[in-house]
Amino acid sequence: MIARTLQTILFASTMLAFPTACKVATAASSEWQEKFDISSCNMLTTGRSEYFILEPGFQLVLEGGDVKLHITVLNETKMVDGVNTRVVEEKEWKDGKLYEIAKNYFAMCEKTKDVFYFGEEVDFYENGRVIKHDGSWLAGKGNKAGLMMPGTPTLNMKYYQEIAPGVAMDRAAIISLTDTCKTAAGTFTKCMKVKESSAIELAATEYKYYAPGIGLVVGQELRLVKYGFIKDK
Repeated sequence: MIARTLQTILFASTMLAFPTACKVATAASSEWQEKFDISSCNMLTTGRSEYFILEPGFQLVLEGGDVKLHITVLNETKMVDGVNTRVVEEKEWKDGKLYEIAKNYFAMCEKTKDVFYFGEEVDFYENGRVIKHDGSWLAGKGNKAGLMMPGTPTLNMKYYQEIAPGVAMDRAAIISLTDTCKTAAGTFTKCMKVKESSAIELAATEYKYYAPGIGLVVGQELRLVKYGFIKDK
């Protein structure tokens, strides 16, 4: 997901294991966590944690410059690598023209509220026609689900979001849990700041901010302008 926009990051610290079913790291580490005991989780297609809402109809609308992004939890599921996942659609426009539609596949661990990412199917558009599918991947056949959002985020956690060697190896490091973000949709406190990068695209970094009870509110030049539940999704 992030490899399409280029980023990089290197951290060094220590790791502790989270005493829950999914065993997500909770402290800083010199290594990026890439092993998750997903098999011990009861995976759900609907739920919410502090920074992630996985409920059909929930939508975030972000804008910045000439870019508009809609992130919508659809009333659709898909089996990926033996796990029933929820479909979350990202639809992006540039200069008023449709640029990309990505269907992302998530599931939430019932016990820990960790949200795992099982891949995405991406369509890039030019003049209304699909021209490529760069960044597409699904868990299985050598690829593995990554951790998109820990249920209990801890400062300095470092983990892979995507594990698709040669295609998508995005990763995240939590660097703050106390930021304040001002957007057109409101001012949000106690935001989580995440520095994202890729083990493939070693050129830049991307910062994202997540507000409690909402989710993504700031992503590079994008800012939240509207959020809530919509019909027929």
